[in-house]
Amino acid sequence: MDMLVLIEEVPGSGFRATGGFALTAEGSTRDEAFQKLQGQIRDRMAAGAEVVPLRLPAPEHPWLQFAGMFRDDPLFEEWQEAIAERRRQVDADPDVP
Repeated sequence: MDMLVLIEEVPGSGFRATGGFALTAEGSTRDEAFQKLQGQIRDRMAAGAEVVPLRLPAPEHPWLQFAGMFRDDPLFEEWQEAIAERRRQVDADPDVP
């Protein structure tokens, strides 16, 4: 996942890196608000700021830790066959609950 970071020099104290830019703009239309915000960013870039991507690791899916947990379980194949058999019964007889 990429996030944009605004980096600009701060006179007398070094540099400032801002994630999300902390800038806002309002307008009577979506496009007008966007254009005003774009102007603010361009003004800061003209003064020496730069926009750079920050690569962040993608969050791990919470269920990934359980993947393959039955890999070596001797009852797993038997369980899968019981599920398949139950499906066959239901498909063959719509009255089976």
